[in-house]
Amino acid sequence: MFIDTTRCTACRGCQVACKQWHDHEAVPTKQTGTHQNPPDLTPNNFKLVRFSEHKIDGHVHWLFFPDQCRHCLQPACKATADMYVEDAIVVDEATGIVVCTEKTKELTKEQCDEIIDSCPYNIPRRNEISGELVKCDMCIDRVQAGLVPMCVKSCCTGAMSFGEREDMLIKAKLRLTEAQAEIERPKSELETKIVCDVHKSCTILDEEDLGVIYFLEMPREMYHQYAGREIKPLNRADFLAGLAKPFKNMLG
Repeated sequence: MFIDTTRCTACRGCQVACKQWHDHEAVPTKQTGTHQNPPDLTPNNFKLVRFSEHKIDGHVHWLFFPDQCRHCLQPACKATADMYVEDAIVVDEATGIVVCTEKTKELTKEQCDEIIDSCPYNIPRRNEISGELVKCDMCIDRVQAGLVPMCVKSCCTGAMSFGEREDMLIKAKLRLTEAQAEIERPKSELETKIVCDVHKSCTILDEEDLGVIYFLEMPREMYHQYAGREIKPLNRADFLAGLAKPFKNMLG
């Protein structure tokens, strides 16, 4: 999946479509001073459009970030879960989609907390009622039927694309080239004030390691703490995943 955050208008169609497809319950929330709702990912919210408001050069700028599981090529969550319950988290061979299975119910709360902590994007959530660890499954049932994920299907601005990973990387790199050219294009004084080119830092997030690739036009920390990879102290799961990476690369 490729997500161009510059095309996101925060309509939250993807967020609603995800809930509907997975038949998730409504989540009671309180007004916390932001339009973002709910405040964070939950066992009933696999997708969340994050709102970030900034004042730049006297102008208010909204940044939107459709947050979800990145479906890592070498998922730390799976490496950690494998130490406790085999196949609690699996990677679908045909698609690369990372899926939490019902076997996550066999994990203790402490083990689930460790798995969540191992994720550099802070994605999985534990359902306190069922005991399951859950997250975005990229609508694997739809993908296996030849359909696109519901968030992609519902995106009215084309901010999300779905296809072969190599094609998504090409789209991302073309978008980056286009954005950089736009920054360098001579502009009028009014245009310069509106677009804030001086503050832009166009990037593709962690594209070498992910199945979900993001394009950002501002520094990642302006969107969300976990927009890009959050560097944490090396734990056992990361160490084992690092050892396995060269062998997996050789095997293709």
